Parts: sequence; structure tokens; C-alpha cells
Amino acid sequence: MTVELHIESCSFSSRQVDAQRRQAGLRGQCRDPRLGSEHPASEKAVTDAQDIVPDSERRGLLRVLPRAVRPYALLIRLDRPIGAWLLFWPCAWSVALAGLGANGVSLILWFGLGAFVMRSAGCVYNDIVDRDLDARVERTRLRPLASGRVSLKGAWALLLGLSLVGLLVLLQLKALAQAIALGSLALVAAYPFMKRITWWPQAWLGLVFSWGVLVGWPAAEGELETPALLLYAGSVFWVIGYDTIYALQDREDDALVGVKSSALALGGHARAGVAFCYLLALIFWAAAIWTVRAQWLALLALIPTALHLFWQVGALREREAADALAKFRSNRFAGLLMFLACLVVGTAGA
Repeated sequence: MTVELHIESCSFSSRQVDAQRRQAGLRGQCRDPRLGSEHPASEKAVTDAQDIVPDSERRGLLRVLPRAVRPYALLIRLDRPIGAWLLFWPCAWSVALAGLGANGVSLILWFGLGAFVMRSAGCVYNDIVDRDLDARVERTRLRPLASGRVSLKGAWALLLGLSLVGLLVLLQLKALAQAIALGSLALVAAYPFMKRITWWPQAWLGLVFSWGVLVGWPAAEGELETPALLLYAGSVFWVIGYDTIYALQDREDDALVGVKSSALALGGHARAGVAFCYLLALIFWAAAIWTVRAQWLALLALIPTALHLFWQVGALREREAADALAKFRSNRFAGLLMFLACLVVGTAGA
């Protein structure tokens, strides 16, 4: 779960022909109307237009980077910060619901840096593991490793550098928080393989992307308490819900190459499945808030988050990839709403 690059589809005569070519492992020639000429899909010498892919959120930033740097920026998804936000928010929720503590603001800033570098490291590791599989999927075939723009040695070097920055962040935390943070490494290492093993890799991603809750609380309070466990459980179901929405973009390609996902497992019931996950998330979050402040008024803080999540479900157009991507990205705002709820409840009466 990692957040991925959306690449424009090649213009073959029909979707069926396109699928058959990809299933047979062919690359073919794709005509990019922005370039005006045919080029191999795996060609290493790429132009500016190819680097600025359709779903980049920071296109201006990519354009000003030197061409030699762009593949590495794309490898860490610098143009797509949504993944860093989704990794950051559970950390911030935990610190906020714990009441911030003496160093709450600085902790949140450190977690912001940690979320960025560790999400970047996760993307690099995921692409190392999936480089051959990515080359067979239309949306991911031009990723820097899959297309050959970044060497395997270069990717490992980048991963090491990011990990060292992550170590710097780790050293800012209390001992228990450090130990819990290190415990996530096994889950992170196993994640890229889950899509080959289970129909629910989104559940594994939920364990990974929610781990910051278990780190944030002891970082602020020095111990792990019940509200953090409830907050973590809710976050797991939130991640399953939004990553199922994300997986709706890839159902055809995933089925062709044999990759499993909750979107495929749910079939025509994807909307109901997402709604169920979001409902469970809200129930666990309400329990966490109630444990901190056993007042009905405190639960009202969850209403904006709940309204937003169920807007996602109600407005979702399952068969439109662009809409699925937009709804997925809107979860950065859902995370902000949940942070505000935790902050209000955690600091009330402080």
C-alpha cells in the first residue's frame, strides 16, 4: 500500500486487444500523443512529458527538477504526497488523543518527517520487490525500476539513505516507543508479498499504516494504554476501506496478472464492503474517545469524520478509475478531521 503512479493507457484498437497483449507479456509500441512518435514502453531514455504522469499531484515540482533526479523523485512518490499523509495521521491522532504531553508539538513534527521518509523507503522497497510484476501492469509499467530508469543498486542506496533519516527520527522517541516502532519492520518487509498470498493485502496494509498509533501514544505518555489499542483497531479498518477504493482502479490488470486484492474479493459488493469497514473504524474510534472522556458530548467530535467517510461511500463511482483515485485521496482530509477530533477530546480540560 503503497500509493502508486497512474500512467496513461496506450491507445490500442480496443481494451480487449490491450489486455491480451499485456497478458502475453508483450510491450508493443505505444504512441504518446504528446511526443508525436512511437517508442518502446520500457525505453530508458524518457522525455519530460513521460515523467509528468497524469495523476501527479506536484507536476510543477517535477518539471523544475534536473532530469537525472526525476526518476528518484518518482521512485519515492515525491509527486504523490498522499501516502505520507496517510502514514502520518495515525501518529498525530495518538499524540493528540493522549493530550499532547510536554513535547506534543515537536513529536508531531518529528512524526511528520518520519512519515515522509519511511513512506518513501516503503515505496522504494515495494518497487524493488515488485519490479518484474510492475512491468506487466499498465498503470505501473513505467515506474523507474520497472522501466529501467533507476538501477537496482541505485534503489538500494536510496533505501539505505532514507532508513538512516528514519533512524534519526527513531532516536527522538522514548524507549518503549522505539521498541514498538522497530516491531513494525517485519510487517513492512512482508507487505509486498501479501498480494500474492491473500485476497486481503489491504488488511495487512492496515496493520502497517496504522502502526504509528501504537508508537505515538507511548512517545507522548511513556506507556501503551487501551485508548491507543482501540484507536489502532479503528485505523486498521479505515485503511482497509480507503485502500479497497484505491484498488478499484486495478481490478482488470490485477485479474490478468494474478494479483489479489479486496476489490476483487468483494466483486460487486465493494461499496458495501468499504461502508462496513468505515463503520467499524468509527465504532472503534468512538470507543477510544469514550475511554479517554466518557461523555456523550465528546463523541460529537467524530461527526465531521463520519460524514466525510460516508460521503465517500455514497458518491463513489466504482467503475471510474479517476473517481476512485479522487475518493482515495480525499482521505487526507478525513485524517485531518479525525486529528481535530482527537485534539479537542485529548486536550479538553487540560
